[in-house]
Amino acid sequence: MIRLAASKDYDFSAWKRDLAAGLTVAAVAVPQGMAYALIAGIPPEYGLYTAIVMTALGSLFGSSSHLINGPTNAISLVAFSAVAHLSGQPNDAQRLEAIFLLAVLVGVIQIAIALLKLGDLTRYISESVILGFMAGAGILIALGQVHNFLGLQQQGSGHQHFLYRFWLTVTQGGEPNFHAAAIGAGTIVLVRVLQIVNKRCGMNLPAMLLALLASSFVVWLVYGEHPPFAVVGAVPSRLPGLHVPDIEMHWVWELSSSALAIAFLGLLEALAVAKSISAQTRQPLDYNRQCLAEGLANLGSGFFQCMPGSGSLTRSSINYQAGAVTRLSGIISAAGVACVLVVFAPLARFVPNASLAAILFVTAWQLIDWERLRFCLQATRFDAGIALITLAATIGISVEFSILIGTFLSFLFYVPRAARLRATELTVSAERVVRERQENDPRCNKMVLMSIEGEMFFGASPDLQDLLADIERRVKEGARVVVLRIKYVRNVDMVCLEILQRFLQDMKREGVPVLLCGVREDFARVLRNVRFHRWLPADHLFREAAAPYSSTLEAVRFAYELLGDDLCSTCPKRGQELDPSWYYMI
Repeated sequence: MIRLAASKDYDFSAWKRDLAAGLTVAAVAVPQGMAYALIAGIPPEYGLYTAIVMTALGSLFGSSSHLINGPTNAISLVAFSAVAHLSGQPNDAQRLEAIFLLAVLVGVIQIAIALLKLGDLTRYISESVILGFMAGAGILIALGQVHNFLGLQQQGSGHQHFLYRFWLTVTQGGEPNFHAAAIGAGTIVLVRVLQIVNKRCGMNLPAMLLALLASSFVVWLVYGEHPPFAVVGAVPSRLPGLHVPDIEMHWVWELSSSALAIAFLGLLEALAVAKSISAQTRQPLDYNRQCLAEGLANLGSGFFQCMPGSGSLTRSSINYQAGAVTRLSGIISAAGVACVLVVFAPLARFVPNASLAAILFVTAWQLIDWERLRFCLQATRFDAGIALITLAATIGISVEFSILIGTFLSFLFYVPRAARLRATELTVSAERVVRERQENDPRCNKMVLMSIEGEMFFGASPDLQDLLADIERRVKEGARVVVLRIKYVRNVDMVCLEILQRFLQDMKREGVPVLLCGVREDFARVLRNVRFHRWLPADHLFREAAAPYSSTLEAVRFAYELLGDDLCSTCPKRGQELDPSWYYMI
């Protein structure tokens, strides 16, 4: 599992590409790790710890050659919300221990998902939910850094709603610090300029790291050791050590729902990034192994003073674009961040919080997939509604529960749509073609020929009852045979089977044969399970796979045999011999 490269294919050239890619990723991971720790409300060194330990573990056990694990903005935001109510001070030891415990819980849940092979459940979380969540998370990240950008004092406590705390901070956090705002604005401008240079010149400069270094240099040059605004402060020049979280047992229950939300969100992020890159590289992925790797990375990180994390879209894309060949690039990236932490940590006292806030403003903007979000809002009212509800839930209710809320509502709204059975009346035209009946086609009063399509489960039972009641009415008006085409019926359940059983028994008492055609193997298996031969003779069931031609045509021919000469006045078969070669199904 932890073999990074096949030795026969791995040469010095591949190693150089992995080295270059890993160091490039490390240059981006340093400012991002510090900024994402700021989102989670913990000191910046813990973001760097996560960029070391989690990145290394994810690369050791993962399936993708290019996926880079570590702290991410969305998960950092959820982590902050999850532990906000456990402590009053943003940087106190209690919050740190809760963050470490949260990473352990996330890892345990993800490992359980992998061992139970439930990773495929992530596909039931729709893109509309994810787009809405990412938009809401981007807005919250930006709002959450306004106080750092403007040099305000953060107000409120973790027990209060985020929007209320934001309002208190803006209105009661003191006067804006224009020195901090100027540093932050300059950082944004520099990041954007460097990104434009990269795009136009085909370069790969670490824009965020260079902007952070430039702003720190300005602080040292202009303000010296005592700038008139908040800075990151001293960062210990040490690597993370083994640490068992010091917890209170009631935290486990209080954090479990947030851990579940982060676990699924993390798997979604990681798998989505891995899939998008593998679509270009054609690398086969083991999704269950990747789920296990995410769990092991979070679990191990929790015991090395790290925050929860996942696959990073930004750093993974840079890793791929920089020419990484194997998962060794992730190990090199982790080593690069470790070297920066050990050698340059003392210089963090010149890093302004306003610059980190500026970097987070940029990443919050990039977090929102504006093009796909616009497409989602324009596609259907269903997609637009789910995305907007999830966005509103992220901002107004709870960031950690918003995905669960969006997913629940998407299922809730989808069930009525899936529960619609579509019934189409067929007819035998004058050209002796079995097709959908048009308004100007005369209706046969001897044979009822219906095609049913849709999910035949309990939610569709009212539609099925209405359809069969209409057929019973036509039988009372003189119809002598019923043909039901069920080729496109799916997922039949007990409720609908009972309704169909009662209909067949009623028709048997009326002396009207019912023919089922287009019966696929899965439907036939269900019929055998409930011993349907007691209500449906074997020659009245026409299986799709067993029919030499169309099972529907065979059922229609058999229906004509049962009718004999008792045909309606407009029947195209009046006075003609049965000629199987003339029948076609459209």
